[in-house]
Amino acid sequence: MARTGTDDSIVLERHGEIAVVRLNRPDRLNAFTDAMCYRLIEIFDETDADDEVRAVVLTGTGRAFCAGADLAAGGDTFVLGEDPATGGAPADTGGQVTLRIYRSLKPVIAAINGPAAGVGVTMTLPADIRIASDTAKFGFVFTRRGLVPEACSTWFLPRAVGISTAVEWAVGGKMVPAKEALERGLVRELVPADQVSARAIEIARELVSGTAPVSAALTRQLMWQMLGASSPEVAHRAESAGIYVRGVSDDVREGVAAFLEKRAPEFSDRVSDGLPNLFE
Repeated sequence: MARTGTDDSIVLERHGEIAVVRLNRPDRLNAFTDAMCYRLIEIFDETDADDEVRAVVLTGTGRAFCAGADLAAGGDTFVLGEDPATGGAPADTGGQVTLRIYRSLKPVIAAINGPAAGVGVTMTLPADIRIASDTAKFGFVFTRRGLVPEACSTWFLPRAVGISTAVEWAVGGKMVPAKEALERGLVRELVPADQVSARAIEIARELVSGTAPVSAALTRQLMWQMLGASSPEVAHRAESAGIYVRGVSDDVREGVAAFLEKRAPEFSDRVSDGLPNLFE
């Protein structure tokens, strides 16, 4: 296991082909700061550029996943200056993180090792799979702080749990126990807290084993972008483009040959060489 990165509030670990990104302010329950936002964006840039990384696990250090925004500034925490470029509202830092995770070229698994509130839960919504500790809680507490939801959660949350549940949780500022999160589809499974990270790495390996990295990246893009498509015809056009450009690739030749020869494939196409645009 190798460790990289210079900002101790976020730790990047390597477990073979799996990158583990760990929120690392356990004394503050991993409360979220602007510095953490920008470092997370940098790390996802790094994992996208590294062809040895096949999937990313996002988790926390200590007994919490993330307690939400760091409230050290008290009532002024959410007093923000105007965007100098536009003179309007500055870009929400939680939204910047979730959009970067959404754009990841590698699958993302959120390993929610403990309580997650505010941005601590909304940053997990663009993950492809979420698993959680059986003692985790999920706090959609924005209205109880006089705020509105952030981190693009008004787009992601209804797609994860349905509009009725999303409204119930967000308007009510609800603290959702782990069992309810499982029943409503927010998380895939619950495991003991000390097994969350290991289980997430196991799921990540299952997800990428024997698959072509470029095809996996394109498939992830297709799945997420088609959530907002106006009709199945949009998906048909994008998938047709994907079949066309991938059909002549070395990966497809290798995948078919490996299947016929009853052996494991060895795919050579690299994500870092660039992906075709299927959505024009």
